[in-house]
Amino acid sequence: MRALILATVLVLAGCASAPPLAADRPSPPIASLTDGVWMKGDLHIHSRHSKDSSNNPEAKIIALGEKVGMDYLLISDHDNHVNGDVAHNTWSDPEFRSDKLLLLYGAEWTTARGHGTAISAVPYDHQRLYDVRDDRDVKIGAVKKALGIHLSANHPANNTNNFTFSYDIVDSVEVWNSAVWPANAGAIKVWDGLLKSGRKLTGRGGSDSHHGYPDTPAQATALSYQARENNVGTPTTWVFATARTRQAVVEALTNGRVSVSANPYAPRVEFQASLKADGHMDMMMGDNTAATGKPVQFRIQLSGQTPPDAVYKVKVVKDGATFATLSMTGVKPVVDFTDAPPAGARSYYRVEVEGPSTPYPEVPGSTALSGNMVALSNPIYFNFDPNF
Repeated sequence: MRALILATVLVLAGCASAPPLAADRPSPPIASLTDGVWMKGDLHIHSRHSKDSSNNPEAKIIALGEKVGMDYLLISDHDNHVNGDVAHNTWSDPEFRSDKLLLLYGAEWTTARGHGTAISAVPYDHQRLYDVRDDRDVKIGAVKKALGIHLSANHPANNTNNFTFSYDIVDSVEVWNSAVWPANAGAIKVWDGLLKSGRKLTGRGGSDSHHGYPDTPAQATALSYQARENNVGTPTTWVFATARTRQAVVEALTNGRVSVSANPYAPRVEFQASLKADGHMDMMMGDNTAATGKPVQFRIQLSGQTPPDAVYKVKVVKDGATFATLSMTGVKPVVDFTDAPPAGARSYYRVEVEGPSTPYPEVPGSTALSGNMVALSNPIYFNFDPNF
């Protein structure tokens, strides 16, 4: 069922104002909405090379990823557990191989000031990033740039390992960590605050899983129960990539053409916009353009397993505050709304979707932890400075 909701509201108090995009600093052209492929994966997983893991060799992680149809994975072991030498541990492990999915290169950058994930399409010198973990942020940023990697802030507000570096050195934020969706409220607040400041930072997911199913009862540990609750793909990060390559996955992540779902079988949310409000979609998540002050038609759609009688609740967030609450149903649920992004200020829109959970047979306990949370989108941006 398609619903059309027209909404005209004043710019919210506290919304960061900004002049329109300057003529000499135009927003990059919007990439195609059709020339690409949706790919799903997990960007935060720990194998046996992390000392706090158990029963989780790389082969077991990759096998589960292949079984549930993942397109890519990042095994992100703690770099401090190997003194920064992930190249001769995680990456050189004979089990670090797959003929069915793409394996990215990276590690969890584990520091006294919080954790991050380094993400790369190709091998890089992670030791350099590890060695500057206690330096000034400007030096860390320079090393990160020289390495040519994507750096993401992990669980930025989990009250244990809060990310306290400058967010100007990162490209994305882990806004959905593990199957336990309610625990991410702080991360969402951090993300919205960064977006309101004008930082165009991608929101991504990561299971942060550490524990696999023991092969025998004798191998079970006190934390083995987590294998059935939080494992590969809880949550799952989708990227709209231009090709099925590692580089295209990283570029899509950086560009914000990303949504996050509760698990590999849960529906994916897609969020697009029609600048002329004529039903022809011109933009999707991650895209940025100059606002004219005229009405824009936005469309939210779910793709994947959606029971025909299911009802989904959609929360539209504009500039950090709830703008509208909508509902959608049907075999291919979709709902539209209209608003006029102001020509003289920055603004962004993103969505969160709640509804019936989708079973994950391989990790059956995860749905109870994610609850009614189904998926979230990245923002569509207006008047953001591309050179911020």
